[in-house]
Amino acid sequence: MRCFPFAILGVIVCASTFAGQTRSVTDRVYSSPQAARGRTLYLAQCAGCHGNAMEGASGPPLAGESFLSNWSGRTVANLVEKIQKTMPFNQPGSLSRKESTDVVAHILQTGNFAAGQTELNDTALPQVLFPTVKTSTTASPEGNLAELMRAIAFPNANIIFNVQLKDPGNQPKKQPAAAPFDYVEWGSTVYPGWLAIDQAAVALVETAPLLLTPGRRCQNGRPVPVDRADWKQYVKELGEVGKLARKASQARNAEAFIDISEKLNDACANCHKIYRDKGGTEGSGATRCQPSPEEK
Repeated sequence: MRCFPFAILGVIVCASTFAGQTRSVTDRVYSSPQAARGRTLYLAQCAGCHGNAMEGASGPPLAGESFLSNWSGRTVANLVEKIQKTMPFNQPGSLSRKESTDVVAHILQTGNFAAGQTELNDTALPQVLFPTVKTSTTASPEGNLAELMRAIAFPNANIIFNVQLKDPGNQPKKQPAAAPFDYVEWGSTVYPGWLAIDQAAVALVETAPLLLTPGRRCQNGRPVPVDRADWKQYVKELGEVGKLARKASQARNAEAFIDISEKLNDACANCHKIYRDKGGTEGSGATRCQPSPEEK
């Protein structure tokens, strides 16, 4: 492999070549007419989330430093497949393979990768690589903030909230999963009742430090405001409520969860109204993770 350093939008990248095997996106791998078709599709299907200029809105930017870092050294086929299978966010799979490839051509043009005479096609996709971006050796978080919240905080908070409605000690024992075997159904029978509450409380406590992990980004590509005093306070409140829930759960005190649920709701709502809810439902919009000027 040979590396040829160059700069794109101020980012030092490395165009790697493998003799007779792969090419770089710098090698004029798409045509201008293809990018024009992609632009029409992009404005209709993608711009609402990623911005007209791919600057990012409720979705992450598709140009610039963070985009290049995210796709560093990966094939263009990977990006086409992601678009085809998971985008647009509310209608995944609605774009064909060819349409997804055209959108990628527009992304490359917007990223200042020059056009050529031939169109990007299925044969070329696995052979074309994004440049390798020289980044810090420090490992970056796997998920963005929205993914972290959906994976851990959201489901486990709901388990805590549910105690005020259903006493875990009075719930009938779940029967073993029936055929055909379902791992999720089976798993719910292994740690029933208060055991599930114990674990949900631990999950909330352990989530708090993850919300302060340096390098994590929000769904729209903005850095999580881990250095802001109010963010740290909101994270601290979440951890404290988790500890209260753990103590009450270990005491098997269902009545205590009425007050705990109120505290947990307040801890979530106080943060959401500043960092999530501005800009639309579920915080959609460029203002997610960014407080308004009067709050800075």
